[in-house]
Amino acid sequence: MGYKTVYTEVEVDVDLSDFETEDLIDELENRGHLTDSDSKELMETIYQKRRLGQDYQQELDKLIYSAIGRIL
Repeated sequence: MGYKTVYTEVEVDVDLSDFETEDLIDELENRGHLTDSDSKELMETIYQKRRLGQDYQQELDKLIYSAIGRIL
């Protein structure tokens, strides 16, 4: 008897509350999104630069990209 590999596409409705938070975080980290500590570091840098009246656009762009994957 021979074997065949078949590829198919299936649409499934999934409720994210069915997944553990740690599993979702692991998946985001595996996809290359910033970790929580990286995001906090960027926000701290943005805060400090804004407080001092310095340009923080580059850090803000990084934070936006990490959150939604888009560049303005």
